[in-house]
Amino acid sequence: MTRSRFVLSSPLVAALTLALLAGPTPGQSPASNLRSAIDFAREKVYPALVNISVIGEDYSRGRTEHYPSAGSGVIVSPAGHVLTNYHVAGTAVRIKCTLPTGETIAATRLVGDALSDLCVLTLDLKRREDPTVPIPFATIGDSDQLRIGDHVLAVGNPLTLSSSVTLGIVSNTRRVFTDFTGTEIQEFNLDGETTGMFNRWIQHDALILPGNSGGPLVSLNGDVVGINTRGGGGVGFAIPSHTIKQVLNQALTFGEIRRGWMGFSVLPVGKAGLKKGALVSYVIPGSPAEAGGLAAGDVLLALDDEPVHVRFFDEVPILYRRIVETPVGTVVTVHFTREGRPGTAEIRVGRLEKYRGEEVELRSEGLTVREVTRPMSIARQYPNDDGVLITGIRPGFPFEEARPTISVGAVVLSVDGHQVNDLETFRKALRKAGEKGQYSVVFRAGQETLVTLVEVAKKVSPHKNKELPDPWLGIMTQVLTEKTAKALGLEGHTGFRVTQVLPWTEGERGGLKVGDVLVSLNGETLEASRPQDAEDLKRSIEELSIGDEIEFGVLRDGKPLTLRLALEESPVSALDVRALEQDEFEFSVRETTFMDRVNLKLPKDLDGLLVTQATRGGWAHVAGLELNDLLISVNDSTVKTIPQFQRVFGEILEQQPDIIRLFLRRGHRTHFVFIEPDWSKIEITK
Repeated sequence: MTRSRFVLSSPLVAALTLALLAGPTPGQSPASNLRSAIDFAREKVYPALVNISVIGEDYSRGRTEHYPSAGSGVIVSPAGHVLTNYHVAGTAVRIKCTLPTGETIAATRLVGDALSDLCVLTLDLKRREDPTVPIPFATIGDSDQLRIGDHVLAVGNPLTLSSSVTLGIVSNTRRVFTDFTGTEIQEFNLDGETTGMFNRWIQHDALILPGNSGGPLVSLNGDVVGINTRGGGGVGFAIPSHTIKQVLNQALTFGEIRRGWMGFSVLPVGKAGLKKGALVSYVIPGSPAEAGGLAAGDVLLALDDEPVHVRFFDEVPILYRRIVETPVGTVVTVHFTREGRPGTAEIRVGRLEKYRGEEVELRSEGLTVREVTRPMSIARQYPNDDGVLITGIRPGFPFEEARPTISVGAVVLSVDGHQVNDLETFRKALRKAGEKGQYSVVFRAGQETLVTLVEVAKKVSPHKNKELPDPWLGIMTQVLTEKTAKALGLEGHTGFRVTQVLPWTEGERGGLKVGDVLVSLNGETLEASRPQDAEDLKRSIEELSIGDEIEFGVLRDGKPLTLRLALEESPVSALDVRALEQDEFEFSVRETTFMDRVNLKLPKDLDGLLVTQATRGGWAHVAGLELNDLLISVNDSTVKTIPQFQRVFGEILEQQPDIIRLFLRRGHRTHFVFIEPDWSKIEITK
């Protein structure tokens, strides 16, 4: 697709804009004028819409979990930069963007900003089929020009239905959310951060549904004036374009978001009966504001020479935005009154830090831990920001068995006498301590500092007590009780009715059929007539030997006959075959048994390994591998046995391909599953 197909010339844009402002021409209805404006806006933005599919990453129960998700986005530069929500792609480890043309392009995250709920992606344009074809992109407009009642379009992929456009009007251009008392701004927590503190939302009634998140809100001029982020019940909310521009500019300039920070919160002065300024409600300990002498209860009047006006809640984000847009290191003179007396404070603007630190999985220890940041230590009233926070403990691993107990929420301070300051020192301390049979861990839980002992788990090879095989016929039966005999018209008879003849067995080869009634064995009457006699036939056969020939007295359709069969070796059970856990992709397989073939109705000549587990959130589970799938081949290599499986996956771990193709049988049909791992996040076990 070339750009000339969807970008209109400047004269035409001007003409359409004038037509919209002037109203309908003679003979043209307002409805047709609106129709033309919608067509114009759609053609400018629609080609730049992307349907985003991601594999996200989260941490739960001591391990990393992956999950599929989807949302919307819009291309906003000829270099292929995409805007979407943080909650769509902020934790993604794999991202694919599909255009309305059907073209799919891989993307990487340039910046994820939970504080604004925005994410900037970069399309891998070099890997397009034809990299010389220009990529369509939309222009970002000015949300400050929106008026209540203006028509807007919500463009996106609701419910993962690609390429949808809905029409609505702007309901409010300066929406903030307060608690039910109307005395405090309602905070939205996103990935540990408070989102939306620096902007006022655009409220509109263009229908948005799950999947619309990250899609553009478009004016009838064809400009992106917002990014849709939440909604429901006919009400939608979008991040305004002035916030979008600030985040995009910093992402493209620095590759990160840099914000100024003074460290105080405010409330509208109107609540305090005042008419100007902003009421300081909280000053963070250790913040630039505290260092400059600001205190709770002060009324801010101006930052440098610019007056502060916060009479109402919808003016609070304006003040916060002024602060975060102030360059770090700038000294600001803050004018205020304290108990009616004027004062000033010189505040050197610091850098706003993330609340949520990096989180990682330590697979061999069965732990997930998170860095303790300075904002977290202040909010949780820790004495300092040393240590690492335990966010998950995996069952069956050493930390779960530690005594005294160490729990999620504890902060590890030292391991085996080695101080833990951050994630890296924690890793090093664990590596050293892991060489011993046990080690001590000092941790903080609440206000207590405790010590526990962790014992390193010893891996023991499983020992199978495989018993000698028993003689076996390959049939299933039910007791011929008095009521069953009556139902069959066989009153006075005892024995066993055949309910299933298993394929490829001596029972099948000897001519037994479902419905046959076994009344004698080797001339001895089978006297089973009660439910508790169900195992009698099995016990009688097991008293004989493999290879023995036996004779059954049989009633078939009420007529007697005699059948001779040879006893064969009982098939091995699932406990007697080789099994293996694939650690990196978190699934387990074992060799198939005779009963697997029977129960899953597998062809006799079809060999493979049976999937016995696909751990939730693991790469195999995310790809769609399921319990009882029969794995036939991996990347075209046969995997009939555990040694073959080990060899194939050994090569995969060494080569680290982008896609691992599994061919399998599922139910009555064959199927493909494609594992697409993020190798940078995989800890390869030796």
